[in-house]
Amino acid sequence: MTAMRVDAKVVMLGKESVGKTSLVERYVHGRFLVGPYQNTIGAAFVAKALNVGDKVVTLGIWDTAGSERYEAMSRIYYRGARAAIVCYDLTDSSSFGRARFWVKELQNCEEHCKIYLCGTKSDLIEADRSVRQVDYHDVQDFADEIGAQHFETSSKTGKNVDEVFQKVAEDFSSCALEFMQGGSFRPVHCRWNAPQHCPSQRRRSPCFSHAFRNRRSLRPLSANGCWTSPII
Repeated sequence: MTAMRVDAKVVMLGKESVGKTSLVERYVHGRFLVGPYQNTIGAAFVAKALNVGDKVVTLGIWDTAGSERYEAMSRIYYRGARAAIVCYDLTDSSSFGRARFWVKELQNCEEHCKIYLCGTKSDLIEADRSVRQVDYHDVQDFADEIGAQHFETSSKTGKNVDEVFQKVAEDFSSCALEFMQGGSFRPVHCRWNAPQHCPSQRRRSPCFSHAFRNRRSLRPLSANGCWTSPII
């Protein structure tokens, strides 16, 4: 039986120490690493495949540095992304302000990138409600305003971690191509059109980093921003 493979570029954005790497570690490796932690420099890449209906969706996840001194470098990694998980720390009000900054950046330079707002460290809130510094309803109102999905997660307990990435994969799946009889492909309707970049940015493949382009079996489809290939 032939399944369709969809490879999707996903970028993690947010202030340093909000827990982006821990979120990826929990999702990809099913583990929670106890400190001391080393801040990400540049970006780290990892991929994970999952089944969504009759498709196999591979999420290529770029975990970017959160420090402001690496801000320009982070722009390189989110360029062409069709999904961004923008993280903030539920116990740090300034991290939500930083999340708003990244949302604005995406809206200005990657207007067709779908945004997922992700609050982290919910286990700390459950242990002591007084440490919450970011109100749930404030974030939800912001999410409604920008048309984003909103999750509160815990990398320590695993709460809602799989749900975030599952939602990303499902959205990509709905934006992919339909595999037709005889091994041919045809595009389905998709609201994620080719991205419009900032004038200073060079156009890149809308769904892939260079790490994916070496796969000979992949077929680029710039109109939908997804690359697909059959898996036997």
